[in-house]
Amino acid sequence: MKTMHVVISGLVQGVGFRYFAMQKARELGVRGFVRNLYTGEVEVVAQAKEGMLDVFLGALRIGPRSAHVSDIRLDWQDDTEMYDSFDIRSI
Repeated sequence: MKTMHVVISGLVQGVGFRYFAMQKARELGVRGFVRNLYTGEVEVVAQAKEGMLDVFLGALRIGPRSAHVSDIRLDWQDDTEMYDSFDIRSI
């Protein structure tokens, strides 16, 4: 099990990005959360096997049709917290 922390920049708020991320995560069996940040970016913390995280990250790089991803910052984290599902969180 691996954990990745992703911050996505671009036109990613107000375009359904969080719901897109939640749907993809649940399809892939990824756990964690997604939320909007005050900076206009979207934050994702995701846990799964590394192969599933690679697929999920590929989907995040594209986003929903109405989004435009200009940058992704990715950090790998130690598994300090375990998640039971993938949810949308508030800021």
